[in-house]
Amino acid sequence: MRPAGFGNFWLLASSLLVAGLSAVPQSFSPSLRIGPGAACRLSRAESERRCRAPGQPPGGALCHGRGRCDCGVCICHVSEPGVFFGPLCECHEWVCDTYDGSTCAGHGKCDCGKCKCDEGWFGDACQYPTHCDLTKKKSNQMCKNSQDVVCSNAGTCHCGRCMCDNPDGNSLVYGKFCECDDRECIDEETEEICGGTCVCGECSCHDVDPTGDWGDIHGDTCECDERDCRAVYDRYSDDFCSGHGQCNCGRCDCKAGWYGKKCEHPRSCPLSAEESIRKCQGSSGLLCSGRGKCECGKCTCYPPGDPRVYGKTCECDGRRCEGLDGTVCGGHGTCSCGRCVCERGWFGALCQHPRKCNMTEEQSKSLCESADGVLCSGKGSCHCGKCICSAEEWYVSGELCDCDDRDCDQHDGLICTGNGICSCGNCECWRGWNGNACEIWLGPDYP
Repeated sequence: MRPAGFGNFWLLASSLLVAGLSAVPQSFSPSLRIGPGAACRLSRAESERRCRAPGQPPGGALCHGRGRCDCGVCICHVSEPGVFFGPLCECHEWVCDTYDGSTCAGHGKCDCGKCKCDEGWFGDACQYPTHCDLTKKKSNQMCKNSQDVVCSNAGTCHCGRCMCDNPDGNSLVYGKFCECDDRECIDEETEEICGGTCVCGECSCHDVDPTGDWGDIHGDTCECDERDCRAVYDRYSDDFCSGHGQCNCGRCDCKAGWYGKKCEHPRSCPLSAEESIRKCQGSSGLLCSGRGKCECGKCTCYPPGDPRVYGKTCECDGRRCEGLDGTVCGGHGTCSCGRCVCERGWFGALCQHPRKCNMTEEQSKSLCESADGVLCSGKGSCHCGKCICSAEEWYVSGELCDCDDRDCDQHDGLICTGNGICSCGNCECWRGWNGNACEIWLGPDYP
């Protein structure tokens, strides 16, 4: 005999199960994978489509750029639990609008990036009361800015609080007294907000200058980029325009006796600028392989005094033979013009793999599997417990081939500027170099 109330309990449990399933995002399907480590039954295009916000074109950010797409399901970043959530990681709770320093003006709750106002309040930040007991005079007095102007003539006063004029909903006019007008940052030619960040109507160019030299990018709309005056080799010094000119808003005005886009060519040279460049380019397409100074068809390799960088067009870079610990060719080979020639019994870009292995195949594969059971992330082969990443996909790296070197910063078209190693999306700079892309030369004494 069933105990009393069993039927009611079963009905309740069934209801909860149905409710739980209805809360699962549409992109989720329990049948997309048969078991742990099994292949996804969706095509890559279909999987990505399910992880992309509606209306976003192919190639748009997956999971709002806040997670990874796993067989059509968004797995939000877990480094900060609870910060990103939602079926497409669309919720970012702490970015709700604030008013006078308080989130949702203290009159609402932040829900998936939007304020849900308490009863009696409205507005993007719940800053406006639905009923007002102030006189119009008192209300306007509370809305005056430091110049005694109501809402800076850029909005209307509602119960002592300014409602800024944004008829097209772009929120470019804002502030407690509507004192901030980001329309001042819009470039008249491109009709885009300045290349940096607009802070209360003024362009802040800091965040578009990855070198940290905040003076490099400037101008009313961040239109001047002093980095355009730097030749490839100029990153080793404080000189602009090859040391032979003045940089004005990203363009070089050359001194007498010099010419070229970056004042790199002496007029006394018997070669034309085009001939000089051609002699310095070699097969790489970059002047002096991106590692030196070209003058009159001859390369001077940089950094100064480093014997590891050499060749007619500085094409040989012995630093490429070094691992992160500085060991050349893993201690099992010699470096020849930036490439390792391995000793017998070893192979790999850095001679890091022994040809003979004392592991069983099962032991080897167990060390090459990622947490989801995929061997070398599906982008390489396993040898003696180590992954050998696909040579066809040059950008794949990492112990489990789980890193994409295209994520590393570039400078002058080179990943890590050729002055470091891309380590799982971040540049590990060689001694003497610094910067997100290892583009800043601080000298040989820099640790």
